[in-house]
Amino acid sequence: MRPGLQLKISQQLTMTPQLQQAIRLLQLSTLELRQEVIEQLYNNPLLEMDEDDGRTNSSKEETPTTDSNDGDGDVDFNNDDPSLHQAAADATEQTVTETEADRSWEEDGHQDLPVDANWDDVHSSSSTTSSTGAEVNLEQVFQVTESLQDHLHWQLNLTPFSDRDREVAEAFIDSINNSGLISENLREITAHIKYQEPDDRLEDDELEAVLHRLQQFDPPGIFGRNIKECLLIQLNQLSDETAHLVQAMRLVDEFLEDIASIDINRLSKKTGYSCDELQEALLLIRSLNPRPGEALAVNEAEYIAPDVYVEKIAGRWRVQLNDSNMPKLRINDTYSNMINRSDNSDENQFLKNNLAEARWFLRSLESRNETLMRVAITIIDLQQGFLDHGPIAMKPMVLSDIATKLDLHESTISRVTTSKYLATPQGIFELKYFFSSHVGTSGGGECSSTAVCAILKTMISAEQPAKPLSDNKLTSLLEEQGIQVARRTVAKYRESMGIPSSSQRKRFENAK
Repeated sequence: MRPGLQLKISQQLTMTPQLQQAIRLLQLSTLELRQEVIEQLYNNPLLEMDEDDGRTNSSKEETPTTDSNDGDGDVDFNNDDPSLHQAAADATEQTVTETEADRSWEEDGHQDLPVDANWDDVHSSSSTTSSTGAEVNLEQVFQVTESLQDHLHWQLNLTPFSDRDREVAEAFIDSINNSGLISENLREITAHIKYQEPDDRLEDDELEAVLHRLQQFDPPGIFGRNIKECLLIQLNQLSDETAHLVQAMRLVDEFLEDIASIDINRLSKKTGYSCDELQEALLLIRSLNPRPGEALAVNEAEYIAPDVYVEKIAGRWRVQLNDSNMPKLRINDTYSNMINRSDNSDENQFLKNNLAEARWFLRSLESRNETLMRVAITIIDLQQGFLDHGPIAMKPMVLSDIATKLDLHESTISRVTTSKYLATPQGIFELKYFFSSHVGTSGGGECSSTAVCAILKTMISAEQPAKPLSDNKLTSLLEEQGIQVARRTVAKYRESMGIPSSSQRKRFENAK
């Protein structure tokens, strides 16, 4: 075969940068979108803040609402937006407050100081006192959040270690997890440590000795290699006079798995302890912390800002986008008027490119908000029973149901409902919460899995503690209500809600 050239014509879908940006904006949450808007505002000189938007009645947008009386999902509009009046009132109040504060500052003699004036000569130390005259210690007000590793390094600096042992201890501290346990092999943790002599290597007893000293650190139980060792460390630090300490240490050392798997009578036969001794020992064990590091673990707070609000006003479910904290953008008229189409200079071309990007960004924002509003209105229209009666009235719904009604692709619905939250009278829910699978009913209909979980939770909460309902009994009760579901499905729903089995619920009740 000889090499040759062939000409082939084909078509393929290419995602332009503008289309990629529109898709990315579609799946951003409100907080992420705010950061994106601020970034675009700083990077694009053709964009500026629209200070007048939302401050006058003439600029208010119509807010679609769904009618819950007729149940047909009709969309009407309501021009009366109290949030805008409240925003204007807050802005006016803030302006008045600032003006009064400035006037008070001048009346008290706090005017411009001379160039050679000394701050201490004019202002006393009143800044360190409150309005009531009580002194405020600034060192007590300011507090630094300390991580688990920082707390352990602080204790390491206060403990005498040789340079060799200190390097091992630092490696152990770096490998500890958020629970305060060290699950890796000690030899693997210190494999990176290098010494001057090739034959100079760490022995196992050296690693164990360093680990044993670290296990005396605070919080108690730190540096345990498993739950058993963590609990034993805490028990060993208790006084020898602690009641039922010996029984508790034996239970942890020999019967740790049995404590959570069998009832108290069987455990009494295996250990030879009386039921009263076991109860007291178990109470001592339950007072321990199997995850001592979680108290000092630094967890970043995750803030949720609802993307859509829904409330019932005069018998109508009113849907409104949450754009109160979103910066309003517009095209900068000064720069846009400077663009001369006949000029091909680099500066003019720079303005043209940024103008095109600014217009496309604003268009993508408008399209994102419109799509989010349409999806939210459709969800509210289909799930009005949930808004009135809670999860027990949830209807089965999948992405294709919304996509068919709005003539959109399912992937678009998935992007819109990702990390988007809806504030309702029932609480704040992610939009994906309203999508659930279904189970069959005796009448040939369908019931949402969310509704089934709510019914199961209600049944279990109303059961007799001495006679908890088994999964088979729950299945029978659901069948009496016309819901056909298998026993293993009931067990799966129960476990997803964190509800233990009937035998465990009975044992927990007896333990109390």
